[in-house]
Amino acid sequence: MIRTRFHLAPMDPAFKAALRKGLIGFVVSRICVLGGAAVVAAQQVVTINDAKGVRPANASKLLMNVFAGWDGVWYLRIVRLGYPHHIPEQLNYHQLPARAAFFPLFPSIVRVADKVLPGGAAVAGVTVNLVLSILAVALIGLLAFRLWGARVAERSMLLTALFPGAFVLSFVYAEALLLVLAAACLLLLQRERWLAAGLVAALATATRPNGLGLVAACAVAAFFAIRDDRKWRSLIAPLLAPIGFLGFQLFLWHHTGERSAWFRVQRVAWNEGASFGGSAIAATFDFFRRPLSSPADALTAISVAITVVLVVAAWKTRLSWAPAAYSAVVIALMVLPSTVTARPRFLYTAFPLLIAYAKWRDDDDADRWAFTYTLCGAGLAILTAMYGVRGAIP
Repeated sequence: MIRTRFHLAPMDPAFKAALRKGLIGFVVSRICVLGGAAVVAAQQVVTINDAKGVRPANASKLLMNVFAGWDGVWYLRIVRLGYPHHIPEQLNYHQLPARAAFFPLFPSIVRVADKVLPGGAAVAGVTVNLVLSILAVALIGLLAFRLWGARVAERSMLLTALFPGAFVLSFVYAEALLLVLAAACLLLLQRERWLAAGLVAALATATRPNGLGLVAACAVAAFFAIRDDRKWRSLIAPLLAPIGFLGFQLFLWHHTGERSAWFRVQRVAWNEGASFGGSAIAATFDFFRRPLSSPADALTAISVAITVVLVVAAWKTRLSWAPAAYSAVVIALMVLPSTVTARPRFLYTAFPLLIAYAKWRDDDDADRWAFTYTLCGAGLAILTAMYGVRGAIP
């Protein structure tokens, strides 16, 4: 009998030390998120007490209302109900068939977890994302380590954990899964594991629309592999990468009998159109004209400003082509829509730009980095509270 032994390579001591700090930063970041959610829960307690004269028995349901709000409601409806068999001609945001706008991989995982974990689907979703988030921080740190060493890896993991858009890691959203798959794909492309990279990218494109950024990453990596070394096998990665997206469209076609069901739901129920950056620019100018009139405009303006800084960082550090291509597509898809445009959580999924910023500011002193982390943590708590009270669209 032939026995095959698998040996895991020992973890580099420098990366191990960086990972330890990154995970401590992740714990701190979740405390920031919990603090923001607790503010919302306290406000709800006061409202309920004033309206009904009673106090809730505990805060767990109130906190879960925050973490399972917004898009989380729709993911949990897919967990419980699956996808609609029919999409009516007249459709709006309030109707259940609008859930066809959301991709299937994350709710499929939550559905499996819900069968194993107690507490219901919302608890399962938060638990799944907790595990995925830890894995995402570690994988992003490993990618940064392979690009630029341990110090950049440490700062990249801390930025990943504390960046204001990281509130989404505790919400019942699909971004944590996308981060895991995107980081894994970029690592596999680095090692020229073309088949594995393509399969992981296919899972990512079944997770969120901006997973399509990995199609570009795979294509760019294959281009250079063929140009430099005639590695034609690399084409398998970009060929496999869009299968998740295409498969979901075919599934909806078969399931609903409508060929372009997803696109129509996006257009009709969610009023999603294309402005090619016009909405982001308009909202930014509106913010400067009336700074306190719209939290949504403020978030758009801040997101645009941070995007510019991060893109400059990627340019200055000569970020590798595959992560740069992925980030470029994510940013393009962020500013393309005419409704919900530039937002912290969309920018957050372009995480290679955070790695580039960590490298760009690699020589900055410790005090400046401490200020950066503190500012990010404060923004993280504020965003969590803002979304919890429905002060702006995430």
